Amino acid sequence: MNIILGSQSPRRRELLTGLDIPHTEVSIDADESYPAYLMGGDIPKYISRAKAEAYTRTHTLGDDDLLITSDTIVWLDGRVLGKPRDEQDARQMLRSLSGKTHQVYTAVTFARNQKSDVLVETEVDCCDVTFDELSDADIDYYVSRYRPLDKAGAYGIQEWIGYIAVSRINGSFFTVMGFPTHLVHRYVEKLTRI
Repeated sequence: MNIILGSQSPRRRELLTGLDIPHTEVSIDADESYPAYLMGGDIPKYISRAKAEAYTRTHTLGDDDLLITSDTIVWLDGRVLGKPRDEQDARQMLRSLSGKTHQVYTAVTFARNQKSDVLVETEVDCCDVTFDELSDADIDYYVSRYRPLDKAGAYGIQEWIGYIAVSRINGSFFTVMGFPTHLVHRYVEKLTRI
């Protein structure tokens, strides 16, 4: 099977490699906007599917190809925290997460040929993450040192902020990193048995 990872994220690349799944990587230019009525896990589900559909509109998947795309959001008190616009926005996001529990939703989409049609399937995983209180000094240090502008919610759990602030998680650590490895492994394993 030829696995195609539709992402330039170094974290997703690292996690797929960690599953011992050989793959190639492609960059996908997709519209990541979504309808305003979507809530929680429906948001990354919509965006992840949009990425897969953007690829399959311009590329033909071979019979042995499996395209994998993914998207992650941070959900706090009924609102989405996407990627911060700038450092000030990142600091504000981290202040809002301080001392609270939030949800991280990651969707993963699988696209493949099935009987001369493209089959697109999406699964969503959720993890609860609890942050201890963060001081302004903690937030300033993290934002200036790690520049988390490419991360939903302005943080990477695998970075310094995760070491000092995350007091509890309920769910998959890798879902918080942006790639639910258990879902990917299960799907690929199922296909290789068919």
